[in-house]
Amino acid sequence: QVQLVEAGGGLVQAGDSLRLSCAASGLTFRPYAMGWFRQAPGKEREFVASIHWVFGSTNYADSVKGRFTISRDNAKKTVYLQILSLKPDDTAVYFCALDQSPTGPKYWGQGTQVTVSS
Repeated sequence: QVQLVEAGGGLVQAGDSLRLSCAASGLTFRPYAMGWFRQAPGKEREFVASIHWVFGSTNYADSVKGRFTISRDNAKKTVYLQILSLKPDDTAVYFCALDQSPTGPKYWGQGTQVTVSS
């Protein structure tokens, strides 16, 4: 059974940095990609960033380019999200996702709360 466990969220001030991590376990396959989504209060879940598990190629939402960096450690089966210059608009629950293949299925973590105070 695939499990994704996020860590690293918390309450921070605007301008601070954070690094979120997501450790995958229970894998019986090599992931296609892993990524991050976020859901702010009253809003739909939105894509943040993804990384191809083998090639390391990355994709970012336009709203986070330049401040967010996604990376992975294949040996640890862990993906990271480095966030710089946090803004109050970054306040959200951040969810880790794992794609078994380009067409799914997609597995989700339980989420980690990031709250940015102004």
